Amino acid sequence: QVQLAESGGGLVQAGGSLRLSCAASGRRFTTYAMGWFRQAPGKEREFVSAITGSGGRIMYADSVKGRYTISRDNAKGTVFLQMNSLKPEDTAVYYCAAGLLIQSGASGYHTWGQGTQVTVSS
Repeated sequence: QVQLAESGGGLVQAGGSLRLSCAASGRRFTTYAMGWFRQAPGKEREFVSAITGSGGRIMYADSVKGRYTISRDNAKGTVFLQMNSLKPEDTAVYYCAAGLLIQSGASGYHTWGQGTQVTVSS
């Protein structure tokens, strides 16, 4: 069973950048699709981005397309989310998740990290 730990969140001004990391422990990391989700106060958790085990297929939510980039380093068991041109509406707790298939639905991911807070000030 894989365990996930996010890092890299923080406070940034609008227009700034942050890079989130999600370190996975356990075996078979390359067999997992990895997803990033976020949840703002009072809102439901929403899909941000996902990547297949090989990195050959990537998905983005329309709201982050062109600003966010997902990648993974299978040798280090880590998935990244580079976030550029951040907006106040990007403020949320960001979660990484592992699943068997790449998809945008949260129910398809079986393992979740604890989350990292991203706050974008205007």
